[in-house]
Amino acid sequence: MIEISKTKVEMTQIILPSHTNNHGTAFGGQIAAWVDICAAVSAQRFCREPVVTASMDALHFLEPVRRGMVVILRSLVNCAWDTSMEVGVRVDTENPLTGEMRHCCSAYLTFVSIDENGKPKQLPKVIISNSEEQRRWDNAQIRRDLRLKIRSMRRDKHKD
Repeated sequence: MIEISKTKVEMTQIILPSHTNNHGTAFGGQIAAWVDICAAVSAQRFCREPVVTASMDALHFLEPVRRGMVVILRSLVNCAWDTSMEVGVRVDTENPLTGEMRHCCSAYLTFVSIDENGKPKQLPKVIISNSEEQRRWDNAQIRRDLRLKIRSMRRDKHKD
C-alpha cells in the first residue's frame, strides 16, 4: 500500500525563446509535454514500475505563459484502480521580476503500469490519509466513469 503524499512532484521550467510562438507565448504542446513528464514521475513514484500515458484530459489554458516566465508544475496521484491510475497536474506561472503567481492550466492524465512485455500490470493499493485525498479520489472516480462511458460510446459509434 502506498501513501498518496509520496507521489508529489514539483517541476520548474523557464520559458525560453525556443519554447515560444510568434506571439511570445509558450507553445501549448511544450506545456503539455512538461505536464506529461511531471505526471509520469508521480505515476512511477506510486508503482515503482514503468508506466505509459493512456490519456490526457482536455488542457484549457486560463492564462498566457510568456517568454521569461517561470512555470511550476505540481503533480500527485489522485486514484489508482487495478492497472491504471489518474494523476492530476496543476500548472502555475511566476513572474520572476515581481513574484506574481497565476494559475495557467490543470490536467488529469491516466497512466498504466506495464510489465516487461508491455502488458498492463497490477497496481498497489492507495492509502488515503485525509479528507483532501478522499475528495481527490472521489472526483477521480467520477472522471474515470465518464471517460469509460465516452470510450464505450466511441466503440459503439464505430460498430455502425
